[in-house]
Amino acid sequence: MSSHAPAAPAAATSAALSSTSSNLAPGPAAAAILRETWAGVHGDPAWLERLDWSGGGSLPSVFPVTELAAATAGAASLAVAELIHAASGQAPRAGVYQRLASLWFGTSLRPQGWEVPPQWDTVAGDYRAADGWIRLHTNAPHHRAAALGVLGVPADKAAVAKAVAGWEANALEAAVVGNGGCAAAMRSAADWATHPQGLAISREPLLHWTDFDAGAARQHAFTRERPLQGIRVLDLTRILAGPVATRFLAGFGADVLRIDPPGWEEPNTVPEVVLGKRCARLDLKRGEDLQILEGLLRQADVMVHGYRADALARLGLDARRRRELNPGLVDISLDAYGWSGPWQHRRGFDSLVQMSSGIAEAGMRQRGLDRPGPLPVQAIDHATGYLLATAAVRGLSRRLATGAGCQVRASLARTAQLLLSNAGLARDTAPLAPESEADMAGQVEATSWGPARRVRPPVTVAGAPVHWARPAGALGSAAAAW
Repeated sequence: MSSHAPAAPAAATSAALSSTSSNLAPGPAAAAILRETWAGVHGDPAWLERLDWSGGGSLPSVFPVTELAAATAGAASLAVAELIHAASGQAPRAGVYQRLASLWFGTSLRPQGWEVPPQWDTVAGDYRAADGWIRLHTNAPHHRAAALGVLGVPADKAAVAKAVAGWEANALEAAVVGNGGCAAAMRSAADWATHPQGLAISREPLLHWTDFDAGAARQHAFTRERPLQGIRVLDLTRILAGPVATRFLAGFGADVLRIDPPGWEEPNTVPEVVLGKRCARLDLKRGEDLQILEGLLRQADVMVHGYRADALARLGLDARRRRELNPGLVDISLDAYGWSGPWQHRRGFDSLVQMSSGIAEAGMRQRGLDRPGPLPVQAIDHATGYLLATAAVRGLSRRLATGAGCQVRASLARTAQLLLSNAGLARDTAPLAPESEADMAGQVEATSWGPARRVRPPVTVAGAPVHWARPAGALGSAAAAW
C-alpha cells in the first residue's frame, strides 16, 4: 500500500475544464474551505471552476457556518460530477445552493401531522462547574447512566446542576469519560491549541488518505442519470456525520445498507438521516452475525463506519482484515477526536467537540453571552458527513481508473479546526430569510412515522438529479443482505 495522493482521472485536465459558465462567486471563507476540502481529497484544482454557487443569506454565528455548509456540500457534488467524467468522458457542472445547504445543516425533514422527538435528552446540556463550564452528552441511556453514576444524583436537571457546581470542569470531564460517559469541559481556542489533543489535531491532515495496490474491484454498470446506481455502501454509522454521508450517496443512486445492533434506536435523528437507505440489524458479538457482516463487506464497494479507532479491531475487523476481505474497498472511517494523541479513542459528538476546541467559548465571548455559545446547527457533524461523502466518491473515481481501493479517515475535531482556521474570513451578510414554500420539494414522503416533506436538495449535478428511491424507514426494517 502507499500513502501518495491519488491521481486525477487522466482526461480531467485543466485544459478540458477551462470553459466555464458564469456563476455567483463564493465568499472568501467558502472559497477557502472549498479549496482545502478539495485538496484534502487530492482533487484536481481545475474542477473547482465547475462548481456554480447560488443563494444568499447566512446562519447566525460568529463563524462562517453557511460557508462551511455550502463548501462541503458543493465539494461532494463536484466529486459526483468528476466521477461521471471518469466513467463517461462527459464533464457536467455541479452546483450548490447556499441557502438550502444551510437549511439541510439543521434538518431537512418537515413532518406532516406528527413530531420528531426532542433533539436532546432531559439531562443533556451545559452546566456551570466550580471553575467554568462543562457539557454532558446523555442522549444514549448508557451515557446518561455513566454521568449520573459519577455525580450520584437521579436524572433530574436541577439535581445534576447542583452536583456539577461542586466539581472542577476538567476533573468532572475526566471522571465521566473514565466511567464510560461523554462530557467536555469548555476550553478556549488558545487553550485547545496547547492541549495535548489539540496539538495532535493541528498536526493531522484534514483527511488521512492511503491508497492500496490495484485489486480486483467489483464493477458496476454506470449510468449518467444515476451515477452511483449499483454501488453497494455498507453503513456502520451513528449520529450524525456518517449517516449524512451515506444519505448523500443514496441520493445519487447508491444501494446503502445500514447495520445497527439489536435494540439500538436514535428516535430524534433516524427519520432525518435514513432517507434512501435500507436498515438492518446484526449483533456483532454473535459469531454468526459477524460472519454475515464479513460477507456483506466482501461484496461492498464502500464502507463507512463511525466506530472508535479500536472498536472494529476488537471484533477482528481492523483495517488490515477489511483489506484482506475486499482489496477494492473504499474504506471510510470517522472518529471524534482524531487519529493520534491521548484522546484518539475517546467518545465524542459534535456538541462536545465544539466545547473542547474553543468554538463554544468564542461564541460566548464574542456574542457577550453568560453561557457557552454553540453553533446554530450541528455544523461539525454535517460538514464532516459531506467530507466523508466527497472522499467516498473520489475513491470510486480512483478505483475506476486503477482498480485500487483506499482508506480515508476523518475526525470531527479536525473538521472543527477547518472552521476555526477560516473564522477570520467570515463576513457580515444578511440573515437567512424565513423558510418558504419555495424551499420545499413537491412530493410527500411516506416515512415509517408518517407523511413528511423535505427541503429541496442543496446540490445539483447536470444530468444527474438528486433523488432518493426509498422513504425514511425504521431501523431493523430490512434484511441484512444485498
